[in-house]
Amino acid sequence: MLSRIAIPEPTSTDAAYNQRSWSSYADAVSRSGGEPVKIDLRLPSVEIQAVMQTCHGVCLPGSPADVDPDRYAAHIDPATSAADLVREAVDIMLLEDAYKHRKPILAICFGMQFINVWRGGSLVQDLAPLPVNHAAGRKVAVAHTILIAEHSMLGQLLLENAETRAEAPFMDGYLRLPINTSHHQAISAPGEGLNIVARCPEDGVVEAIEGVAGDRESTDSAPFFVLGVQWHPERSYDISATSRAMFARLIQQASMVTL
Repeated sequence: MLSRIAIPEPTSTDAAYNQRSWSSYADAVSRSGGEPVKIDLRLPSVEIQAVMQTCHGVCLPGSPADVDPDRYAAHIDPATSAADLVREAVDIMLLEDAYKHRKPILAICFGMQFINVWRGGSLVQDLAPLPVNHAAGRKVAVAHTILIAEHSMLGQLLLENAETRAEAPFMDGYLRLPINTSHHQAISAPGEGLNIVARCPEDGVVEAIEGVAGDRESTDSAPFFVLGVQWHPERSYDISATSRAMFARLIQQASMVTL
């Protein structure tokens, strides 16, 4: 039986965006040995919960929306895009279920920002002007390099085989990974039970977070797989061993979940 990974539609307001975007996440999950499960944002919550109970893990995708600043007690910046409260409500359901049942989570771009806010963290509402163009977009395959902490879960994942080690060489105490980028907001303060494990060296922008032991939802001291990345590994699956390794680890962790 394949591990089923819940992937919500990116947005409740743009069907065309969903059509071209969701399939990229689904394809990465499928090629990694999992079964992607689309979560229709328009379904009643009771139906979404029923689907969630059949899933072993979660992938939170990007979105053209920005997280509602009310969630982290901030005044809205003029550069902040409109919030998608329907998508946010579905993400909350998925995250509550995943944390309760210790299902692995891979959160990407908006997904990473939302899990951080859901855990009580905050965001920088607009990164411009900065020395790095973080909003480069999908047409730029490699926008900049990030520094990853060696002893983090992500760092250890990259050290596991020669292909990922070659892509992210170890220099001056950090793994250096080239990534794509397509965002204008970023994490400010990390949420509870989340550690910052990667940054952009030119401007300090947070590029990855992960769960730590002793989260508030569990008495188990061992952390379960919670990884948030600010870039888009689903877009670089074909050219990046690291992207493939992250999705493979999601599926591996999901295979250990008993429903």
